[in-house]
Amino acid sequence: MKKLLVLFVILISVLTIAKITVIIPWSGAELDKFIPVITAFTEKTGIEVDYKIYRAEDLANILPAQFAARKAPGDVIFMWTSFLAKNTVNAVELSDVVHPSNYLSGALDNVTFNGKLYGFAYTAKVKPGFWYRKSFFEKYGLTPPKTWEEFVLLLKYLKQIPGLKAPIASGDGVGWPLSDITEHFLITFGGPELQKDLIEGNISWRSHTVRKAMEKLTYLLKEGFFSEPIEWTTVLKQWWNGEYGLYFMGSWITGMVDDPEDLGVFSLPGNEGLVFGIDFAFIPKYTKNLDEAKEFVAFLSSAEGQSVQVAQGGHIATVLGVPETDYPPVDREVAKLLVGVQSLNDLDDSIGGIWQPTFWDQLKLLWVRPERLDDVLEALDEKMPK
Repeated sequence: MKKLLVLFVILISVLTIAKITVIIPWSGAELDKFIPVITAFTEKTGIEVDYKIYRAEDLANILPAQFAARKAPGDVIFMWTSFLAKNTVNAVELSDVVHPSNYLSGALDNVTFNGKLYGFAYTAKVKPGFWYRKSFFEKYGLTPPKTWEEFVLLLKYLKQIPGLKAPIASGDGVGWPLSDITEHFLITFGGPELQKDLIEGNISWRSHTVRKAMEKLTYLLKEGFFSEPIEWTTVLKQWWNGEYGLYFMGSWITGMVDDPEDLGVFSLPGNEGLVFGIDFAFIPKYTKNLDEAKEFVAFLSSAEGQSVQVAQGGHIATVLGVPETDYPPVDREVAKLLVGVQSLNDLDDSIGGIWQPTFWDQLKLLWVRPERLDDVLEALDEKMPK
């Protein structure tokens, strides 16, 4: 009888174990890096976490029908903020769980609607600036520049090195690597607010502020400091092999080279804002496990939870308080650049529409004909959403 009672108690406890489901976009290596976070959360709270993998494109078709039936495929859902913006009525307001003061400036802008938080920012990939091989800089006795003048002097020195094709490798694809470089110049010389104003359509591309920032870039193009546009993974290998001195790329580069510990990176001197590719998520109103879902969100939006993620490599925390020592060495270099800067949205992804391919095409033109800056700015202005 006692054995039966013990078995009954065990059965009841098993049946009452708290469990939530999280909808994620990651698979393969990216999923492997998220599993330790789930494990740490379960060990801390006793709440089990199942996961389902959905592409955001598929969720965009699935969720409206689910919401209409007052259902949801998961208790926490990673999804585009553009989708969330149109579905706040189906999302739980999270101001009691997520605290903006704990985050990098701007990190929660995309999940804040009418002054209320309907989602949260997890970790991010970031576009920090110009990468270099430490061994290359050591060979030539070079150091990262601290002023614009030092940056120009560095490029002039690199241009004189025998066998170097150009000081800076220009990655290209459909056009986005060139856009990343361009927005870094806009942010540095126009300020973080310029990036926001351009996205919102509050300032003309032909304005003095934009032109002044773009003239810094076209000066370098006219001086031959950039290579011609080359497919970005091809030129990445060429840069790594010593054919170029610098390469502007996002933090995902750390997983694409043979020796990440040989990587160094610096932003343009004076930069006060960097573009983050943040993973955002929300809790649907139709969860049956609201308290447990909120606990999971609280963990993912804490320094404790994000520390577990950044330790896996390739991720940058969006919350404050994650120690630099928690990052792998190469990511630590990126994290140092984030101190005191604003988190910003990607320019062309945010504007989108027909303007985006226009931006890419016009930058390809600018790279080979920098004297046509005025024509480029006019074309960009004309294609902006009205």
